[in-house]
Amino acid sequence: MKTMITWTGEMAFSGTTPSGHELKMDAAKETGGKNSGARPTELLLHSLAGCTGIDIVMILKKMRLETMGFQIEIEGSRAENHPKRFTDFHIHYLLQGELPEDKVVRAIQLSKNTYCSVYHSLNANIKMSYSINGVKGNQEI
Repeated sequence: MKTMITWTGEMAFSGTTPSGHELKMDAAKETGGKNSGARPTELLLHSLAGCTGIDIVMILKKMRLETMGFQIEIEGSRAENHPKRFTDFHIHYLLQGELPEDKVVRAIQLSKNTYCSVYHSLNANIKMSYSINGVKGNQEI
């Protein structure tokens, strides 16, 4: 997967996702932005909620259970010091339909432990490299 974002001035960036959806990011006014788009950390919360939500719907379908409605509230706590990373998440699943709790819990467990690539990326020791203006960097980052 590959994507590109473009700086649009101040603290704002925009881009198009690999699947063709426009995305805008910006900082809060207090930090030099104009609040013209979502914060990257907000998108991370949405990504985690969306990833687990998609997994759960698919798993419940495989269990032959019909979801009549589904919302996810997610709250992330962040460290006070930089890099102010997320330290924990609370996910509240609001499901409608005849869905036995044990089956829903099993779907949540499978999402967290096996399928949700966003969750597993948050816990990964990810190797990162860089290039600047087409020249591959050789310094460790």
